[in-house]
Amino acid sequence: MYKSQLQAPLVVEFPFTRSLGPVQSAFLTGLRTATVLGVRTTDGRVLVPPVEYDPVTADELSDLVEVAPTGTVTTWAWNPSPRRGQPLRTPFAWVLVRLDGADTALLHALDAPGPDAVRTGMRVRIRWAAERAGAITDIACFEPYDGAEGGRAYDGAEGGRAVPHGGEFADPVSGIVAPARLDYTYAPGRAQSRYLRALADRTTYGERCPSCRKVYVPPRGACPTCGVATDEQVEVGPRGTVTTFCIVNIKARNLDIEVPYVYAHIALDGADLALHARIGGIPYDEVRMGLRVEPVWSEDGRYPDHYRPTGEPDADYDTYKELL
Repeated sequence: MYKSQLQAPLVVEFPFTRSLGPVQSAFLTGLRTATVLGVRTTDGRVLVPPVEYDPVTADELSDLVEVAPTGTVTTWAWNPSPRRGQPLRTPFAWVLVRLDGADTALLHALDAPGPDAVRTGMRVRIRWAAERAGAITDIACFEPYDGAEGGRAYDGAEGGRAVPHGGEFADPVSGIVAPARLDYTYAPGRAQSRYLRALADRTTYGERCPSCRKVYVPPRGACPTCGVATDEQVEVGPRGTVTTFCIVNIKARNLDIEVPYVYAHIALDGADLALHARIGGIPYDEVRMGLRVEPVWSEDGRYPDHYRPTGEPDADYDTYKELL
């Protein structure tokens, strides 16, 4: 009987924090003052955005130059459905723009009425954000430019020339926090679909490799050691043994679990690969290698919410040492 394909929306999101070296600091601080800086390489090329090491020779770079806020589109792609966090809420073009005075292109958004209004070679200029803080978002987007003077008077890289710049600004930006987010729809394959459907019946299946005879849980559809397809289902667990673990002390956003808590690798009885799950029903500092555990199912009974001690004696190290 046909079963509909399983799928679920997934989101991976975290803030990425990094410090800035002198070149990146000058570049972002410059954007705050509506100034675009590049860096000159030893062979005379101007890189925008600037980098601190030459991508060809690996030489350290520090010769900053100012380039124009106008430039030329070198290539583009139309984005008909902007997503959360993108520069514009209405359809726009992703463009690579070689600013006047630069030898490389900068990726950003172009505000255009439609794809017919965009072309390689068109002239564009920066539209600056109304409020700027020293980030790439200080460039709100690019807009078409017909050559007429507009916006603030520009006295920097006139005529397409990059002019030297000391890179000195008041209150320089020293670090940034960049939000990273990936949201997508996950559709499991044959092996994992059977595994997930079995969990709804509170049954855990692995798949056995026909070559090495190892049982993999969760199944992957192929043996990672032998590279051959797996198809033989083997029921495992539900009990298992903690092989190794870590104590989590940082609370994750939208996760209603108090810290500290323990995540562990658990070798289910009959399996040759440990899966990872949360340990509950025991103080975090009493979790140990060899602890025998069993699943506590979610309220809807579709998956193990966490594992708890069974009360059995700890497993002997020799029984799980190959699964660490």
